[in-house]
Amino acid sequence: MGSGLLIRGGRVIDPANGVDRECDVLVIDGKVSQVGEIASSAEGAAERVIDARGKIVAPGLIDIHVHFREPGDEEEETIASGSGAAVAAGFTSVVCMPNTKPAIENETDVEFIHRKGRQTRKTHVYTMGAVTKGREGVELAEMGFMADAGALGFTDDGRGVQDPAVMLRALKYAGMFDVVIAQHCQDDSIGGKGVMNAGYYSTILGLPGIDPLAEEAMLWRDIQLVKKTNVRYHAQHISTSGSVGLIRQAKKDSLPITCEVTPHHLLLTEECCTEYDTNYKVNPPLRRAEDVEALKEAIAEGLVDALATDHAPHLQSEKELEFLAAPFGIASLECALGLYVKALLEPGIVDWPGLIRLMTSGPAGVIGIDKGTLGVGGQADITIIDAGAEYQIDAGTFRSKSRNCPYHGWAVKGRVEKTIVGGEVRFEL
Repeated sequence: MGSGLLIRGGRVIDPANGVDRECDVLVIDGKVSQVGEIASSAEGAAERVIDARGKIVAPGLIDIHVHFREPGDEEEETIASGSGAAVAAGFTSVVCMPNTKPAIENETDVEFIHRKGRQTRKTHVYTMGAVTKGREGVELAEMGFMADAGALGFTDDGRGVQDPAVMLRALKYAGMFDVVIAQHCQDDSIGGKGVMNAGYYSTILGLPGIDPLAEEAMLWRDIQLVKKTNVRYHAQHISTSGSVGLIRQAKKDSLPITCEVTPHHLLLTEECCTEYDTNYKVNPPLRRAEDVEALKEAIAEGLVDALATDHAPHLQSEKELEFLAAPFGIASLECALGLYVKALLEPGIVDWPGLIRLMTSGPAGVIGIDKGTLGVGGQADITIIDAGAEYQIDAGTFRSKSRNCPYHGWAVKGRVEKTIVGGEVRFEL
């Protein structure tokens, strides 16, 4: 008899299958065996019974944009520490970005990330490969070999691919392997050496700004390239109302374009930078209140495919540098669910099924993995959530190695109680 797990009486929310009701979930041999009213006799097949009454039972959450810093910056995060943070946050699958040192740019690099993820035995760890060698935007990396090794897509994240001819070639190659090209939309000839949103606040603070046009110009350019190639394209961490308008039109035109939004672009504005606190220094930068509203409207409208943290851990010593010199990035993996509840659920922009879709089947569709659902026969990746639990975010207790989090002390609702990966409970409170 295989190992079994029976989850009793929870509110099962599986948007991919249109399920939202109180019922049971039976897991046998790491796979979902049954969803529904399960007879008491089935308890014999289960080594463990979990009482989930009053809790939400959802497909395992998926974050398609994390930085685990290995190889090269293991003092900030490792695949092991990042995976520990991920399961504590309810994420059963994560996708690492390739802007490591060296960049993930060949099949050996891809295999290294996957092997480290398997050894850690926490969450499923996937990776994207770099579009160009050294992420320098000049020569394409070994995309075919990386796709064969299991890379889910390609991005030079942290930098946009500046040359349209290189980007066009990358899209054509990606089309041959049916993987997605993800883009950090920023035209450096416009964005320059900016460190925050260009506008009133950057002017009074005396800091160089990144004009919203830097994001929008590259996104517009790439949409033209997608029109030509019809290859899957994903706009990472969109942050401006102009970008929302471009995505809206691209989707109307039925182009294979998806996009993601981060917690910080839904909860924070450029005004946060007025104290020169580098925990608010992020790329793309925090924008105006009007941009935040546009992103929320886009989510309500169904234009956004995935919520992604862009978890970017950094050393305290680096973040203590002056604003111009400190690195971009916020560590937010472990408080992500509570932040999304605050940004989207509490104001009524989405309901629980809508939020879970943006954290499960939505992101799974972007990267093309068979996850994000509780379909019978599928791998049992499950997150159990106490929707009513209130707590304060305490960066000091993070499993991540880094503490560069502007949300320390925030009161939030919605806590992950258990994370089940492949039928095994890998985290519980």
